[in-house]
Parts: sequence; C-alpha cells; structure tokens
Amino acid sequence: MVIMRHLLAAATPPLAAHSPQESQKSDNSHQKIIWGVIIIVIFSVLVCVSLLFFVWKKVLPVLKQKRARKGGFGNVYQGTFDSDGIVAIKRAHAASYQSVEEFRNEVRLLSKVKHRNLVGLVGFCEEAGAKGAKALVYEYVPNGSLLDYIMGRGGRNLTWKQRVDIAIGAAKGIAHLHDGVKPSIIHRDIKPSNILLGDGFEAKVSDFGLVKMGPIGDQSHVSSQIKGTPGYLDPAYCTSYHLSPFSDVYSFGVILLQLIAARPAVDTTRSHNNYHIIEWSRPSIESGNIEEILDTNLLTKPCNMEVMLKMGQLGLRCVVKTPKDRPTMTQVWQQLEEAVSEADNFIGRSSQIERGTRRSSVLDRDYSSQSFVSIDGVGFQRFRIEMDSSQSFQSSSLRRFEIDSIISIDVDDKNNLRGIREETSREEDS
Repeated sequence: MVIMRHLLAAATPPLAAHSPQESQKSDNSHQKIIWGVIIIVIFSVLVCVSLLFFVWKKVLPVLKQKRARKGGFGNVYQGTFDSDGIVAIKRAHAASYQSVEEFRNEVRLLSKVKHRNLVGLVGFCEEAGAKGAKALVYEYVPNGSLLDYIMGRGGRNLTWKQRVDIAIGAAKGIAHLHDGVKPSIIHRDIKPSNILLGDGFEAKVSDFGLVKMGPIGDQSHVSSQIKGTPGYLDPAYCTSYHLSPFSDVYSFGVILLQLIAARPAVDTTRSHNNYHIIEWSRPSIESGNIEEILDTNLLTKPCNMEVMLKMGQLGLRCVVKTPKDRPTMTQVWQQLEEAVSEADNFIGRSSQIERGTRRSSVLDRDYSSQSFVSIDGVGFQRFRIEMDSSQSFQSSSLRRFEIDSIISIDVDDKNNLRGIREETSREEDS
C-alpha cells in the first residue's frame, strides 16, 4: 500500500501556478468575445431596422395599392386578367352572406343591371360550402372614390361643374336601379365612398353588397332590417323598418350637400343641433347665402353660385321627413341638368351682352356723356353732345343744337322704328 501511494504521488503532476501575465491575457480574450457578441447584435439590429424600413417604404404601398379599399361587403383588391385587363375584386367577409343561395341571388340580380353610371359586374367566384370564399369581379375604376375629393385627400378637389356632373351621373345610375329594372333595386348604402370616378371623372355607383329588391306592384315599401351607413340612413326607414327607393333619395340628398360644402355628413365638433350636415347647412341654403357653406376651394376659382344654391335646395328637398314628399332620382338628375342648362344659356347671353358693350365703347370715346332711355319697352342710348358754341360747320344741312336737346322717337312697335324727330327748346339760325 505504501508502495502504491508513492507510485501515485509520482505519477500525479504538480499543479501549475498562473502568472499575472497569463491572467491578463485571459481577461483580454474574454473582453474580445463580449465585444464581438455586442457588434454582432448591433449589426443584426441594423439589418432588421433596414429591412423594416424597406418594407414600410416599398412593400406596404404596393400592398395598399393592391387592396384598393375596404367596404362593408369586404376588401377590394386590384387584379389583372389577360382578357379583361385590370379589374377590381371584392372578396366577401365571412359574415356577408348567410348562405350560398343568397350570394347567387345577388349575382343574378347584378347581372341584369347594365348602365354607364353603374360599376359593371365582370364575374364571380365561390368555393363550396356556406363558409367558402366568395368574390365578385367588377370593372376597375381608376380615379378613386368621391370621398377622396370631398375630403381633399392628397390635395384633390373638383370644380363646381365637375361636382354637378358627378351628381348628375350618380343620380342617373341610381335612377336606373329604381326605374330601369323590374323589380326595382334599392341600393341601401349610397355614400361618397361608393361613388367611383372614371377616366373622365364620370360617376359610377358601386358596392352592391346591401342591395335589396324594391316594392312590387302597388306596394309602397318593403320591410327590412336596418342596414347602411350612419349619417346617410333615412330616419323614416330607421323608425318604421319600411324600405323604399326614397331611402336612397335621402342618402343622395346628403351627398349633394357634401358636394357643396366638402364636409363630412356627421361632425361631432359642431354643436349638438348642427352636428349633421343637413341642419348645419339648412339656414344658409334657405336664406340664399350659399357662399357661407361653400367649399373654400370653390371660392378661389370661378364658381356658379346660382347652380350651387339650386343643388343645395334640391339636397334639402331630398331629405324631407316624409319619404313620399321627396323627388324621385329621375327628377333629381333632371332638375340638376336643367340648372346647368340655364346656367349655360345665361353665360351665352352674357357673352353677347359683353360683346355688344365692347362695340358700344367705341362710341363712348366720341361722346362725353350718355344715358339710357326706354320708350315703349325699347331701349335706346341718348347722348349729350358738348361742343364750343363758336364751332361752325361748312355745311348747310347741319344744325347745332343746345346741350339740353330732347330726342323723341316714334315707334309703331318694338321692332319697327318709323322715324326720328329732334325737338329742341331753342334753335339758333344756321
């Protein structure tokens, strides 16, 4: 045993003692490792930040562009087909339809509707089962929605004429739903975001996710659950559950007021009595002071105030309390077109008067003063000639009259001038 202990002791090497230099080298090595890890972490963070910045600047705008907008029916995407070019694809929310048959009924209904002021249905897709994916494919409308222009998004705004033309086009599209198909179709969700603008800013009514068949025969309404957008919902529909084409008329009346004022339908920053655009705009329209509520963008450029006032008055008629007292959508676009036609005729007459005024200005320079007289309904100009009394004319056929000469005209009728007789209170010998 003693021999074994000696052998083990001899075989075990003595523990080496570390010098101060070796300890310092070990600490430096550990520090290098720590700094290396820190540098790697910082580099990784920078890479992640750069990647997120790229996604934010490049990828998200593309995704937003592809998903054109979000509606009550579902998200709207932009797609491209070889045969139909660019289209808008509306993928329905899971709760948009209670059954496959409900979805197919809507497709059948929309397939019968063709009008230049309605977004056309190109096709549809459906997966089997009530919860299967469902989509409607529409024509693509490039200039966005009316809401973008009313709210001035991206610096967008419209001239007074564009606003009236858009109102006329949208009214014609809705009128076609009411009167152009049998049975009639009630949109139920008329609002600026559902009025799209084409290449030439022509209006196209869209988003038919809430459409419902209208009354048949002698029926004045159909009973329906309340669906639509607050601010545009007809109060009569909300209280009675009676839906009729006049419910769309109410919604459109709100849009007419928005086209004038470029304000939201509901603004809670206004007083409680005026939070809705109807009550806010009513006093100015009824008093004829349309400029008080007019979009400020229209005040900096030529604007026909008379047409704007008529459009505001029409908007108020569309939102009267009793539905049957409202105009039909056909009457709405007809009255808008009549207002524009009267404005065009007035501009034409004004141009003729202006040209006549410019021609008469040549005479104004030859005479020192003039006045206007009306005889038997015919308007004439009367000139007062100022000249030196010592002036003479080398002609025996000319006479000099005093400044206060009176010109009288004998007129058979308004279009037949028979003769002119000059009378003077005092006449000097020539």
